[in-house]
Amino acid sequence: MTARGVFPILPTPFDESGKIDEESLRRLIAFELEVGVHGLSILGFMGEAHKLSNAERKDVIRIVVDAAGGNIPTWVGVRALGGAGAIEQAREAQQLGAEAVFVAPIRVQNDQVLYDYYAAVAESIDIPVVIHDFPESFGTTLSPELIARMANEIGGVQYIKLEEPPVLTKLTRLLELAPDKIGVFGGLGGVYFLEELERGARGIMTGFAFPEVLVGIYEAHLAGDLERAAAIFDRFVPLIRYEFQPKIGLAYRKYVFWKRGIIDSQFIRKPGSNLDLRTERELEAIVHRVGLALDDIGVQDIDA
Repeated sequence: MTARGVFPILPTPFDESGKIDEESLRRLIAFELEVGVHGLSILGFMGEAHKLSNAERKDVIRIVVDAAGGNIPTWVGVRALGGAGAIEQAREAQQLGAEAVFVAPIRVQNDQVLYDYYAAVAESIDIPVVIHDFPESFGTTLSPELIARMANEIGGVQYIKLEEPPVLTKLTRLLELAPDKIGVFGGLGGVYFLEELERGARGIMTGFAFPEVLVGIYEAHLAGDLERAAAIFDRFVPLIRYEFQPKIGLAYRKYVFWKRGIIDSQFIRKPGSNLDLRTERELEAIVHRVGLALDDIGVQDIDA
């Protein structure tokens, strides 16, 4: 259980015809490496995994693992209707070079069934399993007691992406129940990132389109400079808050990456839509207000 830091959830770039844009995806990985993120998370909701064919999933994993070049780990999202499908996706990810899988629960509200599901996935692979705890989207609630039991008893269950409010109290309870057995990563757009770190989170998995901000917060906190970590967080939280709007967050993030010249198109597969003109201008105003720019492909100085 060594993973720490910023593991951004990446969008899957498409061209204007809706096909996977390999050149943009490689450019996005190169940008994330330049930023200094600590890992990559792909094929979650932000990656439109539910809109991809199985062949396209394989292509995305291959491209990202190759582009990362072993410099940082790639974690791959797994979501299926049952154990067989999840095991197939997890094994496939491992074979293609993933270093962990983040696994959504099945839509069954039964602790033993959920325990058995995660145990089966973990036992089928040699890489870590990250529980994805997001009941708002998955319709399944994982109690701290169940999560701790899995962490304590299933060797492969090592991390959790924790996104059930109130996340801070659940985080604290989970670390009380399974000390040194599970690494907690935050999510929810980063709106609680500073407090999550203060409570013992190892890092964050989210899709914020200015990852240099998240890296700055994490590295300042890791160095023990809590004042700087708080100053960075406080400066950029208006944008973090605005970008993390339910049902439209992907459109914000693709728009930012497109405006920054990192991907060539904002295309989102259906269901989903791009921003209207007023919303674009609103987002641009907030980006400007916090001192960032949309016309620079490079890593931005968050102290400027």
